[in-house]
Amino acid sequence: MQAYCDLEVAVNGEEVFIVEKKTLASFSKRFAKLFGNVMDNTGDLKVVFHDFPGGAEGFELIARFCYNNGRTEITPANIVLLNCAAQFMEMDGDNSPRPSLLNQTKKSLDGISFWSWSELLVALKECQDLFSPSKPSLILDKVLDCVIGRLVSPVVASPYTSSSDNSSLQSLSDTSGYSIRNNSSHVSWWFEDLLFLNIDFIDKVMKMMISQHFNHATIVKFLFCYQRWRFLTATPTEKCRIMEVIINLLSLLDRSYLSCKLLFDIYRVASSLKISKHCKSILENLIGSQLDQATIDFLLVASPQKKHYMYDVNLVLRLVNAFQNELSRCLSPVRLRKVAILLDSYLVEVSADSYLNPSKFAALVLLLPDSARESHDRLFQAIDIYLQVHGGICESQKMRICSALNYAKLSTDALRNLARNSKFPSRIAIQGFLNQESNLESLLEVQEHIDTFSGSSLLGKAEQLDIQLQGMQCRVTDLEKLCGIMHTRIGNIPRTRLSSLGNNARFLPKLCS
Repeated sequence: MQAYCDLEVAVNGEEVFIVEKKTLASFSKRFAKLFGNVMDNTGDLKVVFHDFPGGAEGFELIARFCYNNGRTEITPANIVLLNCAAQFMEMDGDNSPRPSLLNQTKKSLDGISFWSWSELLVALKECQDLFSPSKPSLILDKVLDCVIGRLVSPVVASPYTSSSDNSSLQSLSDTSGYSIRNNSSHVSWWFEDLLFLNIDFIDKVMKMMISQHFNHATIVKFLFCYQRWRFLTATPTEKCRIMEVIINLLSLLDRSYLSCKLLFDIYRVASSLKISKHCKSILENLIGSQLDQATIDFLLVASPQKKHYMYDVNLVLRLVNAFQNELSRCLSPVRLRKVAILLDSYLVEVSADSYLNPSKFAALVLLLPDSARESHDRLFQAIDIYLQVHGGICESQKMRICSALNYAKLSTDALRNLARNSKFPSRIAIQGFLNQESNLESLLEVQEHIDTFSGSSLLGKAEQLDIQLQGMQCRVTDLEKLCGIMHTRIGNIPRTRLSSLGNNARFLPKLCS
């Protein structure tokens, strides 16, 4: 490079090269157009590049190609950089007898299927350094296609050993409970090898895998490992971006592969970051769709800062609504009952919170349809606790809360407690009692039927029915006692309040008259 050096090239503020302009212009259209009429000028010129691909290293590869009369060794380690630099310098060789560096790199790509796994990873790393995954690139697409092709094909063990720091890997294993290095199975051998990718490349790679019907369970495991690994060194801004991409990717997967525990783990991490409302809504919908898998511990999420109440009840309201929206597409009474049981347990937990206002509690108890619960005893228990703790709330608020109760689904014990409980509005206790009157009359009719039947010739069956009769008689006795209690309470109700019951004027059933 010492003869006829009449051009000074500054590359990305890193290094200055002294070269001959004719030698470079004979292979590069960009240089040829740049110099044009001054090609024969003997004076020294200076060119400054601020965005040369690969910086000084990239320009040196180009200069060596030109000074070597269009020849250079192309390997998996430098093919990506050579290709980028050749495109930047317009070295396509069109309408020129000179060798084309761009064409040579494209021809070398034809043998990419014969590259080793480690060579593919080196090329992929070069792609990450030089390309934006959002912009189209022939070489990037070829490298990614080949990498993913290797992943979807049956592989027994990883053909490449990463040079990642062992102590960091051990830390990841300790915190996540999932050891990457010790779980090199036929589905996860590649996890460690792709951890170097930034989140934008992960987004592109995972979407390509999903489009090629890659196993969704494996993708979920990888994303979980990637999040734990990258969070070891990521800044808060980077963590936020990582979580948003992962949430969006999870929404593309079959939801049967998303465990409720994993989703709540992600929610707890995401809630400490400033992720977008859109991504938060996506995550809550994902959790809501799996809510029947949840346990009470999952729902007991602390309330947001500056909120006095203990638990985030607004989150539970959104999750249950998301579940019902999901369920509306495919009605499943079994799943609905599971969520009802879960919600009742949650209600019992939060009902003792003195800061939980009546409107929020009413929204919780009225959240599910009556058909979701086979028994209302647990719901009654939660309302009982709430009214004991919040004795100062007005009558209308109590009535709204109690309107969630279906008295026909309350046990005798629950009805007895309701009748004796001064915290409940008197009208609620009376209505519950009246609802049970028809049940009591039905029991008496059954008793008469059994008495007649027991005198028949079917002695064996009569003995069995006699046992059932004893149980029914106990229930009758309990209900008679309840009548006495109700008689006392009704006597203490002012006439003006009795008249508000309208057509329900027959307060005392036949047994109590």
